Amino acid sequence: MNSLKNKVAVITGSARGLGKAIAERYAALGADIVINYSRDKASADEVVSNVTAMGARVIAVQADVSKVADIHRLFEEAKKAFGKINIVVANAGIEMVETPVTQFTEEQFDRLFSINTKGAYFTMQQAALHVENNGRIIYIASSTTAFPVAGMAVYGGSKTTPRYLVDVLSKEIGYRGVTVNSIIPFAVDHSGIFVEEGSYPELRKSLLDSCPMGRLAEVEDVANIAEFFASDLSSFVNGQHLLVNGGANQ
Repeated sequence: MNSLKNKVAVITGSARGLGKAIAERYAALGADIVINYSRDKASADEVVSNVTAMGARVIAVQADVSKVADIHRLFEEAKKAFGKINIVVANAGIEMVETPVTQFTEEQFDRLFSINTKGAYFTMQQAALHVENNGRIIYIASSTTAFPVAGMAVYGGSKTTPRYLVDVLSKEIGYRGVTVNSIIPFAVDHSGIFVEEGSYPELRKSLLDSCPMGRLAEVEDVANIAEFFASDLSSFVNGQHLLVNGGANQ
């Protein structure tokens, strides 16, 4: 079993969904956890309670990743609480689907790129500045960055740009033993736009039809890979983008 004992992990957007699953997995492996949330304090408090019950130390920090000053404060509070940072997961993001190129607005474009692109860029910048030698930086991308999907031009575009940063950053700080990788999940059931049963039925059917395994991803599927990338098993895996999509072709 992997151990993250004596490691400190910062996971953005970890009050719900994938971030929550990753935070709780790392806590179960012995890491101390920095939960980040933008508005949903009640959900963040629930994760704090879950992590505390596992015996891990944990703090929750309210920070909007679209604001660079908030990202700086997130890392400052993490260092103040635990003295170091070993693992950073740039997970915070929002989705927008079923919006053709001819219909998206400037406001929608700005919002998605502010959170998904700018937020990820400056989170990884702070990670590069603060993560300990031999640390781990992990970006949660989207399978839309590998397989373009109609109606997801803005969402997929906003998630694609940080993948390039992963490539560059892996070359810039690899000499410190720090690895920088991305996880590219398929659509995740019970999370994001599919958190409610029966949501987006046509899109769900299209995605299911594209997957040989006949299902969407689950949060635990992504947490499994997040565990691998955070552990010593991936110490020589750097600048990689791992699809977690069951062999789907979109």
